[in-house]
Amino acid sequence: MMALQVELVAADRKVWEGEASQVSARSIEGDLGVLPGHQPTLVVLTEGEVRINAGGWKSATVDGGFMSVDHDRVTIVAESVDASGMGS
Repeated sequence: MMALQVELVAADRKVWEGEASQVSARSIEGDLGVLPGHQPTLVVLTEGEVRINAGGWKSATVDGGFMSVDHDRVTIVAESVDASGMGS
């Protein structure tokens, strides 16, 4: 099964990195779900929740930022990230 390579980064640290089957986030144009094979895209995120399905859902709250998707690599960059829902 194909997987996404996901990296969630705050301005001061790497918050989480790993493989996931799905990522969802809220962009300025609405909610966006990403699965393996997704078309390359770059979106501006609004304040809200980013959810990552990596053998179970993990969530973080971002203050905005952007999300890049290219060749099953998802990079999410935000000024600040509350990662209390990310677990271990």
